[in-house]
Amino acid sequence: MLTSIYNMNNKHKESLEAWDTNAEFWDSYMGDESNFFHCDLVRPYTERLLDVQIGDLILDIACGNGNFSERLTQFGAKVVAFDYSDKMVELARKRRVKALDSIEFKQCDATSWNELLALANGRKFNKAVANMAIMDISDVEPLFKALSEVLCVSGSFVFSTHHPCFTQPNEDYFSSCIHKGVAVEGQPVLQNYYHRSMQDIFNIAFKNGFYVDGFHEVPFDGEKEPIIMIVRVTKKQ
Repeated sequence: MLTSIYNMNNKHKESLEAWDTNAEFWDSYMGDESNFFHCDLVRPYTERLLDVQIGDLILDIACGNGNFSERLTQFGAKVVAFDYSDKMVELARKRRVKALDSIEFKQCDATSWNELLALANGRKFNKAVANMAIMDISDVEPLFKALSEVLCVSGSFVFSTHHPCFTQPNEDYFSSCIHKGVAVEGQPVLQNYYHRSMQDIFNIAFKNGFYVDGFHEVPFDGEKEPIIMIVRVTKKQ
């Protein structure tokens, strides 16, 4: 669902307010096990590209209510999970109370290089993941810059996002823009989506010392165009 489109500007605070407002609805809807979209479209290829190993320390970016964070622990990983919304983090801690020995839930602004670096607390992450979150973040360059520092040598970052080639809100693939949208019908308020071309996303990754070594395009069943893309970028040695 798309509404009015306007030029990219400072909508960062507006994004936080929307997610704080939607947090309880989102937690209730996603529940303990997440939904069809995540479980059947996002998760299979994400898990294949992430290739979790026992003992991995993984950063879960924009973790929501922590459903994927907890799943990572089932593969033997330790997880640092963060979200921009304090309310979402509080709900994640409550819902994942049985997994808190393996998950650290933190509030963090994904556009703040300093806050992202602080999450590492002197450690190096083996891997990082962002499930359907890149398009929710107003500025992704600080995120890629921070990941280049907090990931270990050859560490990887797997992210899924709306496929920008097929979700052009204004039929202009190359122009970055913000549009209002709905992730789940019935959510209290619209949220901001940040459209970027593939070249913009990949060039930010390349600039910060990553290369692409995994890529999947995923459609809804029976469709001929992908709705999302799932990408693995790996830190150069």
